[in-house]
Amino acid sequence: MLLGHICYGQLASIRKIQQQLPFIHDSLRYVDALNRLGTLLYEKNVDSTFYYTVKARTIADRLQYNKGKADAANNLGIFYDMKGNLQLSLRYYNDAYNIYKTLHDTSNVVQIIMNIASVYQELGKNTKAVNSYKIAIGIGKKLSRDSIMSLVLYNYVLMYPDSIHKDSIPVYIDRARQIASKYNDKRVLLAIDQLTAEYYIKNGQRDKGVALLQQTVANVIKSDLYYLSLDMLIDLGNFFAATDSAKAIGYYNQGLQITKEKGFKIYTEIINKKIYDFYLEKKDNATAFHYSQQLLILHDEQEQTDNVSGIDYIEYALKDQQLNSARTQSKYQQNLLILAVLLFVMTIVIILILWRNWKKSGRTAEALRLQFKQSELTTEALEVMNNNYARLIKIVAHDLRNPIGAINSISSMIQPDDLLNAETQELISLVQISSKNCLELINELLETDFDPQQNLKKEEINLDELLTQCTHLLSFRAKDKDQQLNLTGSTGELIIQGDREKLWRVINNLVINAIKFSPEDSEINIKVDQSTNGIIISVTDTGIGIPVELQNKIFDPFTAARRKGTGGEQPFGLGLYISKQIIEAHNGKIWFTSDDGLGTTFYLELPKAGIT
Repeated sequence: MLLGHICYGQLASIRKIQQQLPFIHDSLRYVDALNRLGTLLYEKNVDSTFYYTVKARTIADRLQYNKGKADAANNLGIFYDMKGNLQLSLRYYNDAYNIYKTLHDTSNVVQIIMNIASVYQELGKNTKAVNSYKIAIGIGKKLSRDSIMSLVLYNYVLMYPDSIHKDSIPVYIDRARQIASKYNDKRVLLAIDQLTAEYYIKNGQRDKGVALLQQTVANVIKSDLYYLSLDMLIDLGNFFAATDSAKAIGYYNQGLQITKEKGFKIYTEIINKKIYDFYLEKKDNATAFHYSQQLLILHDEQEQTDNVSGIDYIEYALKDQQLNSARTQSKYQQNLLILAVLLFVMTIVIILILWRNWKKSGRTAEALRLQFKQSELTTEALEVMNNNYARLIKIVAHDLRNPIGAINSISSMIQPDDLLNAETQELISLVQISSKNCLELINELLETDFDPQQNLKKEEINLDELLTQCTHLLSFRAKDKDQQLNLTGSTGELIIQGDREKLWRVINNLVINAIKFSPEDSEINIKVDQSTNGIIISVTDTGIGIPVELQNKIFDPFTAARRKGTGGEQPFGLGLYISKQIIEAHNGKIWFTSDDGLGTTFYLELPKAGIT
């Protein structure tokens, strides 16, 4: 039995409080006195503990006195623990813990955690019990008044010495002794002497330990602390059971005599069982049978006591739980009512605001209508301007193509010979390269459709056939750099709806880019896959890749992300912009993945025929 469950007061204290009760007019003090009586009485009469605790709890609930409710819940936890209903015990300990936590009553929080640990130990949940003791010790280190810590340390060492390092056990015992000495707690000091004696015995100092335990038992009985003496007498009986049967039985019988005189029925059964097991091991069946009969009698007496006690403890716990549920429901309904009133008030306020806004909106509606009409006119003007701008670009490009083409043709016709010096030959070569680049730029501008809607001439297209033709034609261009074009995934049956010329331009552009930015003797892979949304075409190279800082600019017109090819090819920054416009006009998507210096893969996703 844990020391935390031992009554601290004597009979005189009980009588003193009972005599004072009629003269206590302060309701809170009255609740505290009732709870104190419940704490003192459970060693003598557990039903009296229940009576005073329930009375205290009823008054504390009416007064909303949280300290009184927490103390009563703690007493109920102890009561149900002693009655053997450990689940109900945990429930009330938890109630007390939550209230003490709210009150910042750290000392009682530590005590409750210790009591919960004792219940876990009785349930066989040793891991939880040890963890609870450790939590209690951790919190207790911060207490300014740490009297409860002597009990926590004592019970932890008593119940779980194996969870503590062997060298730390004397430290725990000394710390518990120091705290008990500081508060002059003689009862705990005697209990710690028992702990010390057991430590001596376990560590090879049997004679010293037994002598200390015998002296401690004598001091406890001399101080009329009979309940505390019982564990010590049982320990002494256990120590002598194997070596001195007479002494063992003597200690057992001494404890049994005390339990009968004082009415400690729980220990009466425990010691009877000890004596029964002792004689059974000694093969003294006749004496063992006598004590087995005593055990049966004890069970019958306990059953009769329970039947005539007149108190249905389980029914009380159930009604208590129902009452708490009713309170919670009442509070919930009250909150709902308050919320409904607030919503009603807010509705009225919102209606008033809407009415005022409606009146104001009537005055502004006409102005908004005029502004909207003006914005439509502005949008139309911008669209006309955009079309004119696109038309102007195409006219300029068209007019420039002929003179630039002539310059390119003439420069191409001039063949270098010995009559031209090196400087003149270099100038002619520069004119030829520059005019060629200008022609390519002009052609791209003429092919660019600045209309985002991309007026498409849709028809059924065999995509495999389109890709095969494109790959075949561009393979000659790839041979200039000793590159290989590979087309895979083609089945000959992929039909899409689209503008053949514009899609040709997109595929052509992606493959040319792959050729342009790939090194010599490399491979470029063109692959066709089917997805749930349509058809995916990928063009993969092992070229220079696209740096991260340029990747978000790659589809911009005249982008600054353009770079020269691996053979010095000149880019213009329009190809990918045009490709993106065309693919999106086909309800498709274009994207890419790239590793700088390792290569790039561009993806096209187009819907199949019949999918929009």
